[in-house]
Amino acid sequence: MTSTITVDRPTPAAEPGYASRLPSLTGLRWIAALLVFGFHAGTMRIIADPGPQAVVGEIFTLGLSGVQFFFILSGFVLVWSMRPGASRRRFWRRRFAKIYPNHLVLWALAMLAMLWFADPINPVAALENLFLVQAWDPRPGHFYSVNNVSWSLSCELFFYLCLPLVLPAVRRARPWLLWAVVIAVPLLILALWPGQALVPEPDRWWFAQVFPLVRSLEFWMGVAAAELMLRGCWRGPRLPLASLIFVVTWVAAAQWIRAEFWAALLSAAYVLVIAAAADADVHGRRSPLRSRPMVWLGEVSFAFYLVHVFVIMTILRLTGDWGTGLPGWWGPVAVVGFLLLTLGLAALLHRYVEQPMMRRLAPSRPPRSDPQDGAARSASPGPEDRAARSTGPNGAPRAGTPGGPVVDGLPRQRVSGGGGAGLATGPEQDRFVHQGR
Repeated sequence: MTSTITVDRPTPAAEPGYASRLPSLTGLRWIAALLVFGFHAGTMRIIADPGPQAVVGEIFTLGLSGVQFFFILSGFVLVWSMRPGASRRRFWRRRFAKIYPNHLVLWALAMLAMLWFADPINPVAALENLFLVQAWDPRPGHFYSVNNVSWSLSCELFFYLCLPLVLPAVRRARPWLLWAVVIAVPLLILALWPGQALVPEPDRWWFAQVFPLVRSLEFWMGVAAAELMLRGCWRGPRLPLASLIFVVTWVAAAQWIRAEFWAALLSAAYVLVIAAAADADVHGRRSPLRSRPMVWLGEVSFAFYLVHVFVIMTILRLTGDWGTGLPGWWGPVAVVGFLLLTLGLAALLHRYVEQPMMRRLAPSRPPRSDPQDGAARSASPGPEDRAARSTGPNGAPRAGTPGGPVVDGLPRQRVSGGGGAGLATGPEQDRFVHQGR
């Protein structure tokens, strides 16, 4: 078995000057992380006063879906940035270097905190968490253990292992099949509501919310959407309309739609926003997500996500307010304080752990290949096939690539401007376990 990921055409990442990076998607990562933070701010009893607590809870009722946002975004970005001829080992090494050092630091800090508070430590659960396999264990106290939010890294690790093995088939798939994946995923998520009745009742929360095979549906949705956009076959609204659809979907779901429909509807809204933001970067259209503050926030969002529950829980336990919350206006002030403190600590973790370890552990990216070399390494389609890929049924350039150069059937898109669901603690599990996803 070869260790090289072969593709049948180069991607935009293969040429300098084209949209190999999508800064708007980096900005979206911060929004996803903020949704998860808001959800935990509303469920971890930071605020004791029922009035402000209800406001936070109402705004971030669906914040747990921020992890769904992360998973779809992860699939999209990884396919978009994959370079022709990249080896599987190189890909896996870069992904390990990205997630594991931060995870190891938070694992050690959480273990020290457990020792400080004299919490009982399950050695099996601790080792599962250390090696990021805890999401496969349905036993209570295992999949949510140590630094609880790291369950999603266990899922991501599974996605990373699978992607290089599946990507050649994705590259060869017909557009209709990719569209079928995008459309089918929300329907499959919806089917989990009655489908989880086949699972023993104690394991239903784990099955619907944590099990990596189930959560991979969202990842593959992002993979299919990215491949469609790379080929110029994606059809969707631009960023302003996609953002409006997302907001309307969020409000409608929170206010009027039954809980079992939430994840299916939000997955569709999220993929529209992600694709629209990528399209804005590709064509140089205005995108507030591409601003410097949003990009920086997106860059530290992974560290922010890993740190936030640990910081909130540890401080509330030290002050004696864990489980009761802070009275009066101290509660809302504490939420803002936790947000800023977590952001500051995340910036330090990103600056002094994540970035240095990426430089030390991750292999350098392969040199950008010449399009002709890429064609020589893979089975190059004939001129008729290339023309068919670069034009629509009527012979016009495919949407999104008017007049753009075409290499091996892939329209090249120049940029003309601009630049890891959280913890389910006891009360929130009780609140959401009856809602399926």
